Amino acid sequence: MSSFPGKIWEFYYNGFRNLSWWGKRMWLIILIKIFIIFAILKVFFFHDFLAGRFDSDEEKGNYVMEQLINPR
Repeated sequence: MSSFPGKIWEFYYNGFRNLSWWGKRMWLIILIKIFIIFAILKVFFFHDFLAGRFDSDEEKGNYVMEQLINPR
């Protein structure tokens, strides 16, 4: 008897292996879109706002807490 994670792996492995050509292409498109969203857009549009303004984690935490409690 195989382990629970092994059964999960086998379930997904067999499911993806038996996909049609169209299904495999759709998963490829989905993975490319996820890569674009998380890798490329993050680099260009979501800069680290707190790293440029504060030196320590404590200062960053205090700023975030202040903004949550007393927003402008």
